[in-house]
Amino acid sequence: MNPLRWSYRTSFLIGFLICAALLGFALYAEYGLHMEPCPLCIFQRIAFMVMGVFFLVGAIHGPKGKAARWTYAVGAILGGIGGIATAARHLWIQTLPADQIPACGPNLGYMMDAFPMAKVLKMVFTGSGECAKVEPILGLPMPAWTLLWYVALLALVLVAATRRARQ
Repeated sequence: MNPLRWSYRTSFLIGFLICAALLGFALYAEYGLHMEPCPLCIFQRIAFMVMGVFFLVGAIHGPKGKAARWTYAVGAILGGIGGIATAARHLWIQTLPADQIPACGPNLGYMMDAFPMAKVLKMVFTGSGECAKVEPILGLPMPAWTLLWYVALLALVLVAATRRARQ
């Protein structure tokens, strides 16, 4: 099976299934492997959810027109770009020397309750000690895996959106 020959609908269905599998693995890592997600991990999950929703709706609709195809593609692309930015920031925090790692902060639930959204985003992307913890899976930290998947999913979106609709 050549992914370059898949229809728009098939590509978006595959994209949705990949997002669902990745979110399923994240839940397994949290509850089965007892890897507590930091705020940046949660934001990466949200980016996969955004991509997954656009993939699913695009697969169900299966638009023929170029504008409609790009509507779903742009939504998935924005989710992927947000995920790439979050994963890259997470990897950067994990590479900091021990003396430069920020102190652990409050969990995301508390921050969402206690602060306005702009301050929450600033605090999350500033990073904290729990974001610097490296727990490799198959030799790579989780944000490296998510970064690779975001890039692969964005390639899938671009290939699907730029193909001509079958008449």
